[in-house]
Amino acid sequence: MRLDPSRVRKRLHLISGLILGLFLLTHFANHALGLISVPTMERGRLVFNLFWRHPLGTLALYGSLAVHFVLALESLYRRQTLRMPWKERLKIGFGLALPFLLVGHVTATRIDWALSGYSAGYYDLLPRLWGRPIDRISQSAALLVAWAHGCLGIWFWMRPRAWYPRMALLLYTLALMLPLLSLLGFAAGGRSLGAALPSESWFMKGRTDPAMLDQIRIAIFAALSLSIVGVLVARIIPMRGKVRIRYPDGRVLSVNRGFSVLEASRAAGIAHVAICGGRGRCSTCRVRVTEGLDRLPPVSDGERATLERIQAPDNVRLACQLRPQADIAIAPVLGAENIGLKVQTAEEETGGRERRIAVLFCDLRDFTRMSQQHLPFDTVFLLNRYFEMVGEAVENSGGVINKFIGDGVFAMFGLQSRIGEASLQALTAASEISYGIRLLNHRFESELNRPFRVAMGMHAGPAIIGRIGYGQAASLTAVGDTVNAASRLEGFAKEYDAELAVSADLMRHAGVALDDQPTFPITIRGRSGTLETLIIQDARSLAVMVDEVRKPGEMAVERP
Repeated sequence: MRLDPSRVRKRLHLISGLILGLFLLTHFANHALGLISVPTMERGRLVFNLFWRHPLGTLALYGSLAVHFVLALESLYRRQTLRMPWKERLKIGFGLALPFLLVGHVTATRIDWALSGYSAGYYDLLPRLWGRPIDRISQSAALLVAWAHGCLGIWFWMRPRAWYPRMALLLYTLALMLPLLSLLGFAAGGRSLGAALPSESWFMKGRTDPAMLDQIRIAIFAALSLSIVGVLVARIIPMRGKVRIRYPDGRVLSVNRGFSVLEASRAAGIAHVAICGGRGRCSTCRVRVTEGLDRLPPVSDGERATLERIQAPDNVRLACQLRPQADIAIAPVLGAENIGLKVQTAEEETGGRERRIAVLFCDLRDFTRMSQQHLPFDTVFLLNRYFEMVGEAVENSGGVINKFIGDGVFAMFGLQSRIGEASLQALTAASEISYGIRLLNHRFESELNRPFRVAMGMHAGPAIIGRIGYGQAASLTAVGDTVNAASRLEGFAKEYDAELAVSADLMRHAGVALDDQPTFPITIRGRSGTLETLIIQDARSLAVMVDEVRKPGEMAVERP
């Protein structure tokens, strides 16, 4: 079995990063115990050291640290341009600064312990660190930089995954609270020992000669500095040979061999969509190779897996993974000017993401006939009252009106909540619309030749959320199979002369029991299989179902 170097690098980078993240998590939790007392911190440190001072723990920690740093240098060397989104710059900057901030702490604890067997504890270190403002500041800065670097790495890794939006709030809370509690614990412990600094002789007892530790510290600083400077110098040494990349608008870029197409776009300031940041995890940066296809380097296993997932043809490659060795011509498949997602240039980050939402389509039936029977002013007036009613029903239920299309409305639920709550919100909105349409009929009974009637379709599932459109007409919306299915269900509601056609999937997400509810297997064009659907003649009946699911006191709606 042939190993893909790119895939091996990514795996090593991820595994080493997760191990370092686990170390930070436990280390910061230990610091947070200072909010209780210094003896509690010491007891926590003993438990903490059971693993991290064990030979296997030591190998895992320092092996991961070495692998992570070497891979960072290798990535910096391979990166053909330093123009990148600010979050990537921040992550790399923090990663390079972190070793320098930690050298002093590591030599005073781990290296001293390895040389002398003396295990410096909180009673040793807190007075020294808290007693000198410069040490206090540098230790706090190291803590924050280490955590920020780890959080950015985790964010880049998790962001493209479908389950990330459901976990985002919990992860953000953890990312904010843990360093805050750690800093507070560090401060509380330092303040409690600050009034009784130990004597120098007590502090030095059993320790390695300070002069030797200083020499080790200087040597580590020098090695780190030389390695980074060496990589930066190596980057500016011209590589042998250049290749030309031609874009559809006629622009031709001449770049060194080794540039990826995405890096070439960034270096030239050409907007190029790349949701995952150029890691080969999404397919938004893909390009169609129009010339030079026979001279391309082979596809890596990781790139092949992504391309096969979207069933891309042979002439399509990922711009972030394609490093041409000969002249080529390319055309981005997802054009920057009309992609519908926020474009990632060198200065900004993309905004497209997948999220599980509930979708509602609502259409006013027989509107064409109604508009023929009223003056234009009256038609607009009545239509606005209808839109006002639907908009209030959706927003009061927790949803968002996405578009008004003719006499129809497209609404989304779940942009800030989970799929279960989003489904309940959609059912509540449908019930409110059913009540609202009857109130409109009563209010304008004298002006309507026939009463307002609505047809609604609802479905819940994954959808792509992003800015879609052109120029000033672009707006945040959703696309995908879930949206298409909801739109088609609205049409089935009309066919069945009902107010609502709702998928059984949405009802299950909402927690509504379907034991006594008849369902219809509906075939939707362009979708494999059938979609189990409930036909609701009177959507007001949904209010009872929603009230049964919700806990007492939650969003109970009183009817006049």
